[in-house]
Amino acid sequence: MMRSMFSSVSGLRSHQTKMDVIGNNIANVNTVGYKASRTSFAEIFAQTLSGAGSPDPNTGKGGTNPMQIGLGMNVSAVDTLMGRGSLQRTDNITDLSIEGEGFFIVRAGLEGTPMFTRAGNFSIDKLGNLVTSQGLNLLGWQKYEMDDEGNYIFDTQEEIKPLNLYEDEYNLNKRIIAAKVTTKAVLAGNLDATVTPVGGYTGNPVNGGDIDQIPDTRDAAGNPVTGGDGIPDDGSRNIDPHFIVPLTVYDALGNEYKLNVRFWKNFTETTSDTPPVTTTSWYYQVTGSNATASNATGYIKFDSEGRIITNDPDSTFNVRPIITLDPDNSVGADAFDFELNFEKLSMFADDSSVKPTQVDGYPPGTLTSFSIGSDGIITGVYSNGRQQPLGMVALAVFDNAAGLQKAGSNLFLPTSNSGDFNRAFKPGTEGAGSLNPGTLEMSNVDLAQQFTEMIVTQRGFQANSRVMTTADEILQELTNLKR
Repeated sequence: MMRSMFSSVSGLRSHQTKMDVIGNNIANVNTVGYKASRTSFAEIFAQTLSGAGSPDPNTGKGGTNPMQIGLGMNVSAVDTLMGRGSLQRTDNITDLSIEGEGFFIVRAGLEGTPMFTRAGNFSIDKLGNLVTSQGLNLLGWQKYEMDDEGNYIFDTQEEIKPLNLYEDEYNLNKRIIAAKVTTKAVLAGNLDATVTPVGGYTGNPVNGGDIDQIPDTRDAAGNPVTGGDGIPDDGSRNIDPHFIVPLTVYDALGNEYKLNVRFWKNFTETTSDTPPVTTTSWYYQVTGSNATASNATGYIKFDSEGRIITNDPDSTFNVRPIITLDPDNSVGADAFDFELNFEKLSMFADDSSVKPTQVDGYPPGTLTSFSIGSDGIITGVYSNGRQQPLGMVALAVFDNAAGLQKAGSNLFLPTSNSGDFNRAFKPGTEGAGSLNPGTLEMSNVDLAQQFTEMIVTQRGFQANSRVMTTADEILQELTNLKR
């Protein structure tokens, strides 16, 4: 009789524990990144009244099963369900959720113990640190290099450190992006093949006037020819260019220089070779203000199919000249060279459409906004239109995420059964999930399931209490026998 009472007590106690777990789950139904818990029961070791008996084939006697009475039940496990919660769209630039496995890595300052969370409701403090609502720093990488294709490569073998959007030991002040001197300018487009040539080419450029004038107009034999007004073009007068391309370049201080690349169709000639070869030369001239341009004139040549000739043996026809700009003394910047690339030009019977497509210099700029990509890279946007990485979010992956220990405030700590935290991973690689910016992972508590579990738990508690009262009544009857 006493066994039944003790069994019911264990049932009451265990169902109360299960109700505590259910209550905590429901309380955290709207907690960002919360992972629900589940209670599992197991029976307590039973008391054996008699052991099993084996059958006797000689006498034909049958076997008997063991006789055991259970001693109640207890809580065998309170598991953490690591299933992914639904996403809530917030459009907040610092809110993040993880698509797949992994945890954000946070720490209290520089020397604290790393902790882990699925709650991505981060914010920026006044110093530029990305922090949780409790002020813990989000960890990641800030050291990177640029490859030959212009992609930013972060060194994920480096130690992870608190992410700061304003400054770090590698990039110093990230609120301002330094100016970059122009080293290359690529022109692309068409030069109109139908325009009337203005001069001839004799094998070497001939310049009869200052830098604003094109070479003397001469025939193929090198003799001056007359213009429409009967006056020989001896370099004493200007001829309007056929096309002008505006070009902006920058020195190392970020000073801007407005240049004009002026083009004249110069001369078309056909060789006496068999078969004959027809080529057309164009003259170009680079002019601007606030700087003196050197090596700023020259020729380019096109074949009869309108393609620019890049391998002409005559060094006069250089499709990648190096232009030198010497700023005025008042500017305070050194002279600088940049390559002017004509390789993408064509000459067809269509309107001229040449324009700069790649100019690598830019002025300084200040940080105006930033964005976080699915790969974890935080990209700053500056007032000069440039973009530059500010850091990359790191993720942790565990062999058994359910083995992590809850530490409160949506945080987890590793245990001996979760696996150790040895290194961080880039989002989207090596088992780590990618990021969803502007969203938050909500609690994975299923209310319908929790209410169902609550009903079952309540009935289980009631049933165990009935066992207790019934056993008490039987004992009362037993004591009444003495009367």
